[in-house]
Amino acid sequence: MGFALLRAGLVAAMVALPVAAPAFGQTKSSPPNPSTPSATETAPAQPGDAFGEDAALTAKTIIYVKGSGSWDKAFEIITGSFKKIKGYLDKEGLKPDGLPMTIFTATDDTGFEYQAAVPISDAPKNPPRGDLALGHSPEGKALKFVHRGSYDDLDNTYEAITNYLDDKRLEAKDMFIEEYVTDPTTTDAKKLVVNVYVVLKPG
Repeated sequence: MGFALLRAGLVAAMVALPVAAPAFGQTKSSPPNPSTPSATETAPAQPGDAFGEDAALTAKTIIYVKGSGSWDKAFEIITGSFKKIKGYLDKEGLKPDGLPMTIFTATDDTGFEYQAAVPISDAPKNPPRGDLALGHSPEGKALKFVHRGSYDDLDNTYEAITNYLDDKRLEAKDMFIEEYVTDPTTTDAKKLVVNVYVVLKPG
């Protein structure tokens, strides 16, 4: 299954599953069953990497670029958005207050809608204009998954996440977040570290 279909499938799986997620604060979810082929192929690359770990997202003030694109140009589109944000922050003398992230708000087998965002500590004196906007990142209960490797290889991670949600019968919002531990604009594209957050519905 291709990268685009896996991401679209992830959102579809999150929306379709009827059973509510366990309350936040309960025992953390265990790693995927090694007997599952896809889970074996996409197990965390390093000991201690999260896979289905409880996380509590807090809303942060963000500068973001909102748009849409096709999957075959996803990495180019996302990194281009971050470069725009960096230019604005440098111009205004603002520093990031957290890791850059992409909030995927809708996906299908051909493309996606997104917000590429960088957290900041305080609202800027000169609000962004044009392609840039000021807002807040999502908040709530989530599951955290860690991906290491190239952006194209994220399809393996998303396949494992989809299987994990199906196995646990978790109910989640129709969005997911990629948080970049390594800067996608400067890091070797084959050596990325990405935190994927699946936001759960209240329950």
